[in-house]
Amino acid sequence: MYNLVLLASRPPDWTHEQFIEWWRGEHAELTYRLPGLRAWRHTDVDSALESRSQGWDGVSVLSFDSEEDLRTALASPEWAAAVAQVGDMRGRRIAVMGHEREMYTG
Repeated sequence: MYNLVLLASRPPDWTHEQFIEWWRGEHAELTYRLPGLRAWRHTDVDSALESRSQGWDGVSVLSFDSEEDLRTALASPEWAAAVAQVGDMRGRRIAVMGHEREMYTG
């Protein structure tokens, strides 16, 4: 799998609950349409392990078969629509991409 990992915080005038509801609802409707999307996992962050990790509301991992498939999705009208919906929310985001390796299953 090749993943796009997004760590995001809400806009300053939104509650955590509003942001998660929007992310898993209205925004999800656009995300599901991304071409080549194989899996999507979302974590509602409810606490930080340490103080330097505070201030984040959620993590999304969008999985594709290959880097090429992800780049195709990023160039698609569906991605453009999702980005347009986000608009100028004034939240923060970290977005990284890379190959997944399963390290352990119990």
